[in-house]
This record gives sequence, structure tokens and C-alpha cells, in this order.
Amino acid sequence: MMSAPADLRNASNSVEKSLSSEALNSPVAIPPMPDYNGRLLAYTATAVIIVVGVLQGAFQQWHLLLIAGALSWPHIAHLLTRRTFLRNSPRIRQKMLITDCIIGGGLIGCIGLVAIPSISIALMLMFSALIIGGIRQWLIGCGFMTASIVVFFAIFGPAESFQSPLLTSMLSILATGLYICVTAFYSHQQARALMLAKTQIQNQREQSIALSHKLSKYLSPQVWQSIFTGERDVRLETQRKKLAVFFSDIKGFTELSEEMEPEALTELLNHYFNGMAEVALRYGGTIDKFVGDSIMVFFGDPTSRGQREDAFACVSMAIDMRKHMKIMRQKWRSQGIKTPLEIRMGISTGYTTVGNFGAENRMDYTIIGKEVNLASRLESLAEPGEILVSYETFSLIKDRIMCRDKGEITVKGFGRPVPIYEVVDFRRDMGPNRSFMEHERSGFAMYLDSDKITDKERQSILSALEDAAERLRLEEDSAQD
Repeated sequence: MMSAPADLRNASNSVEKSLSSEALNSPVAIPPMPDYNGRLLAYTATAVIIVVGVLQGAFQQWHLLLIAGALSWPHIAHLLTRRTFLRNSPRIRQKMLITDCIIGGGLIGCIGLVAIPSISIALMLMFSALIIGGIRQWLIGCGFMTASIVVFFAIFGPAESFQSPLLTSMLSILATGLYICVTAFYSHQQARALMLAKTQIQNQREQSIALSHKLSKYLSPQVWQSIFTGERDVRLETQRKKLAVFFSDIKGFTELSEEMEPEALTELLNHYFNGMAEVALRYGGTIDKFVGDSIMVFFGDPTSRGQREDAFACVSMAIDMRKHMKIMRQKWRSQGIKTPLEIRMGISTGYTTVGNFGAENRMDYTIIGKEVNLASRLESLAEPGEILVSYETFSLIKDRIMCRDKGEITVKGFGRPVPIYEVVDFRRDMGPNRSFMEHERSGFAMYLDSDKITDKERQSILSALEDAAERLRLEEDSAQD
């Protein structure tokens, strides 16, 4: 039985939780410098510049009052953003930064545009704007700061000298450099952490992809795709749909299992299933399950091309499987397996219940209904190498596939006898224009499908056939002599 979608979901969730736990415990998760710390550092540096400027006579005595505001504002801003309704604002950082630009512009205007201190304060503001909000925030900050400078400069007027003393200038440059270096260090650490986190996420993504590829082996590609693209929910739900249902098993497998060792038998069975699964997927079939030597496939869910095309694809698959079985039988014979293995198949088309069955923590994606029972019954009644189909299937494919009437059978769940038909071959391959030939005798086996042979292979095959024919003629001439 194929693994259920719920198993995939539970396994993926457990892995996701494990990977998320690793990410949370990772030492690379370094946050940026808190706004409170950055604001405290910038306003403290500004306060120091004002104190030194007053002491050296670059600023007026009343400018000392600005120090109280500079040292108080970081704490006020912190309380406003953490203790009031502002904490729920989605862009509180940008709004508070604009306030800082207004305050900083006011400080520059109050000190009368003294060159070096003013440039230092402006650089700290502009650097913060770039770090937090990028170019857009920088432009907005420049606008508000310029407006604030103009207003306060108009109120308090220019300074006695636009040049500051050497110590004030040097201290302003050092304070600005310290602020920029500390902020840049935190930004570098955050960028480094983001790069490491990106690498970790990429590794986790690769692990998830590898796991999903492994888990995909337990589901048909159609079901897998519908789950992981979100088209189908993983829950207990079913629906009624008209499907084409296919059953097959190997005639003679029981006898063969008594003759072969379990390891060799397992290898043979896996080779058979692999070949048949490739054929089924090539025609778009949803492989339901492998049971013993039996295969169950259905067409029409989770994707459908219409009832007629689904039925035709199902029967086409069965014909291709019958041809493929001949090739496999020749290979097995060359490996010393003398027991002739034949495949028998049954196909029914009708309404079934399809979906997830089971429990919330363990479910199977499968189908149930009387059409499933009919397909299974047809398979058990078929002769080796025979494909039996129901009347519903026959009515959908009869214009493209030749079938032979096989009478009627009685099936449990059906009120009246069910007409059945044997699939002969594609109508296009009947008569002299058929693309394949087959011939099998003791010591000789040939299967030829000219539609699948390339020009290069054709010359090689012709050469081999001519050599074989020449040898047979020589042996016949020798026998006659």
C-alpha cells in the first residue's frame, strides 16, 4: 500500500519544526543596535559637543539648556514607543527618526550654524536615516531637518562666528566618528548574521527538497504535485468521479516463487514493477498500490482529460504493458528463468469514490466502489496475455481500439450480467500497416516495433537479421545434403 498524504505532512512538519528549532538556537541571530541605545549615544555626543562649545565660547551660555533636552529625549522616546499607543504603529521607527531630524535641525539652528558641530550633528542624523530607512527615508529626513534649521535659525539668528575652536571641532569629529563606527559595527554584525542565516536557510531548504524527493517515492506524481502545490488538502474527504480502473497480475508467479530464492525473486519483481510503473506514468495513470505481484492503477483523478481520453489512455497503457512484458520475458529467459510469465489485465470504467480514507493520523489515497471490484474480477478471469474490459470501457474506445466480444459474466454488486470484451489491438496497427511484429518459438523470440526504432538502430537490426537468416539457410542446406 502506498504511503498516505498525512504521513508526508507529519514527516514534513516534524522536519520543519526541527529545522526551525535549529534556526532559533543558532548563535548567528544578532539583532540590530536598539533604537534606544543609538539615540542615547547620538544625543549624548551632541550634549558633549554643546558643553565643550560653551566652555570654549563657541556657543552661548543659554545653550546649556539644550543639554537637558538632548539627554532627556532618548528616554522620552523610549517610553513613548514602548508604553503608549505608539508601540502599535507599523512605522514607528521612521516616524521617530523624522522627529529626531526635526530636533537635530532645531539644535543646528539654535547654535547658529557653527560649521563643524553642525555638520557633525547632520552627519549622525543622515547616517541613521540611511541605515534605518534607505534613500527614501534619507530624503525625507533631509527635508524635515532643513526646514527645522531654517525655522530655528530665523528665530535665534547666526552665531558670532561660523568657525568653532579647534578642540570643539576635533571633539565634534571624534563624536561623529564614534557614533558612525558603532552604528556601522552593529550593521556589519547584522549583515553578517543575515548572510549566515541565509546560508542556513538555503541548507535547510536543500534538506527539505531532498526529504520531499524521498517522500515522493511513496506517492504517485499526480497526487504528490496536487498536495505540494496546495491544490489538494490533506484531510479525510472523498468524492464521486467517473474513473477508468486497471488491475493486473502475473500468471505463473506463484509457481515461480517456489522455484526461485527470495532475493532473486525480489529483484525480478522489482524489475517488473519498475518497468510497468514507467509505462503507467507515461500514460498519466495514478498508481494506487502494489500488492504481491498485482498492480492497481486508475485514470481520471487527481487530473483528468475527459472520460473518453482517460479510458483510451488506460487501455493504451494495458496494450503497451503487454508488449513490454514480451521484452521482459525475453530478458528473463536469457537470465535462466524458464517459467513463462504472462500478464493478465482487467479494466472497468464507471463511478467510484476516490479520496483519502483512514484516520486523521494515517490515511490512504485510494478508490472504492463496484467498478473496482469489476476490474479485479475481469483481471482474474483473463487468460495469460489477455486484456478484458467492461462494456462501458468498450463503448468509449471502440472507435480506436479493436475489441472482441467475450460474452457476459455475473459479478457481485451488479443486478444483471455484465458484457465483457477482449482487447485485440489498436485499429491503426491492424492489417498490413501495423508497426509491430512478434514471433516466438523454442530457441527464437522476436518483437519488433518499427515506430520506436531509429535510423541508426534500423541498420544494426537489419544486419543482425540478415546474419541470422544466412545462418539458418546454411544449416538447412547442410541438413539437406
